[in-house]
Amino acid sequence: MSILVTIVVFIAVLILLVLTHEFGHFAAAKLSKVKVEEFGIGFPPRIFGIKRGDTMYSINAIPFGGFTKLLGEEDPSMPGSLASKSIPVRVFVLSAGSLLNLLLPIILFSISFMIPHTMVLENVMIKDVAAASPAQLAGIETGDRILEIDSHQVKNRSEVSYFIQLNLGNEITMKLQKPDSTEKTVLVKPRWNPPQGQGATGVMLDSVVTSTVTESMPFWQAVPASVIHSWEILILFKNEVTSWFIRGIAPQLAGPVALAQITGEVVKAGISPLLEFTALISINLGLFNLLPFPGLDGGRLVFVFLEWARRGKKISPKKEGLVHLIGFLALMVLILVISYFDVARIIQGESLLP
Repeated sequence: MSILVTIVVFIAVLILLVLTHEFGHFAAAKLSKVKVEEFGIGFPPRIFGIKRGDTMYSINAIPFGGFTKLLGEEDPSMPGSLASKSIPVRVFVLSAGSLLNLLLPIILFSISFMIPHTMVLENVMIKDVAAASPAQLAGIETGDRILEIDSHQVKNRSEVSYFIQLNLGNEITMKLQKPDSTEKTVLVKPRWNPPQGQGATGVMLDSVVTSTVTESMPFWQAVPASVIHSWEILILFKNEVTSWFIRGIAPQLAGPVALAQITGEVVKAGISPLLEFTALISINLGLFNLLPFPGLDGGRLVFVFLEWARRGKKISPKKEGLVHLIGFLALMVLILVISYFDVARIIQGESLLP
């Protein structure tokens, strides 16, 4: 039963995110008078369809998202085609899907913050300090308790890690309580590339659970908080990508199999964690689609910007279409390879969770 629930929830999450993305393209195309040939829920073969105006609205057999079929994405010779529109219009239509994926988390986080959920409260203590680390240079010592980071009251160890990762390379203010109950404030600069076995600040944390509380926010607090949190997630994403280059490490890739398994784990934690997990995937999907890779929206935007740089001289529609086809096939092969290794790890009993 748990496997069935995981599959159903994963498909529902996938449909929500893909349809949100495709609806962005659909709405932008309609606003820009680009002909939408079909807006489909799921992928063909078609089960049911109804035509309204120039657009076929369809429900299809493969329930893994949806699609928006625009007239003439590379061919400007057809009236009402995407390629026949001005450069600003094409940029708007091509980027609208990712824009909605980046806006959806504000709604999801808001709902999550309004739903009563359990928060673990901890006293976060410094268990050890690495020699010559930013923490030691700042005067942090074993036995100190972290009270605040940048004026934010620290509730548990997760929040300490969150604020540190949010401020890699930037100086943060830590308010500490000494073992004798006196308080002091120090300045610490988390490192991008710490030595092996050390964290960004060079401290090892310990904690004592003091209590658990049920939290929820009213609507007028949840919405602004979700906007701030969504922005902070984008900063965390930027910091993660930056660290790949600075530390020279390869990114951890997750395919559909890994995401399905993680979804199953998150479902057990409740509706609020599931909404936040869905929001994180939506942000990743929005940013991923903007990558300048053939077959993605970002790859199509590259050809639009090339046309602008060439002062209106278009790339041959056949050449552009071929490039996107090759890119799409390459993406499918990559997904299959990642999925193969995900399945292999499951068979070997390894966890896909970090």
